[in-house]
Amino acid sequence: MIRLFVGLSVPEDIAVRLAALANGMVGARWVEPKNMHVTLRFIGDVNEADAEDIHHELARLTAMPFKYQIGGFDTFGQGRKAHALFAGVPPTPELELLQSRTEASVVRAGQQREPRKFKPHVTIARLKSPPADQLQMFIEANNLWRAGPVLVDHFILYESCMGNGGSAYFPLAEYPLGPERL
Repeated sequence: MIRLFVGLSVPEDIAVRLAALANGMVGARWVEPKNMHVTLRFIGDVNEADAEDIHHELARLTAMPFKYQIGGFDTFGQGRKAHALFAGVPPTPELELLQSRTEASVVRAGQQREPRKFKPHVTIARLKSPPADQLQMFIEANNLWRAGPVLVDHFILYESCMGNGGSAYFPLAEYPLGPERL
């Protein structure tokens, strides 16, 4: 089995700037810059044949290059139940189109439809029972942070490998954006 997701890379300079915000927050495991990305579609564990089907469907996807911004912070979960701290990515019509075409490609490859609503973001920390006041102070202190525009001229099929320090992500295939390819 192989654990997959489709995403957009975050440029190294922006990822390093995001990582520089890491502080001593209790219960936070900060994401390394090389692992920062915007998830278009989490797929999960699939066998090699399904992975190949997903790859072929993604390779057929067409969309035009576009730009996105990063800014503002929030959490998934609230207070001590927060489990992830992220930088927001305001949705654009182009980003939503790429995400919906990615979803359609994965479904055509035989995977179940994603039931959760798409919320573009860059996770910067995984959280375990963080002190709510520290989390709120981080968000308030950094909420004006901005980066971009970030040019998107390709998207990536990643493998997610679990390790002692959390997950590591490895690009398996890159798919260019541009006019329809023959």
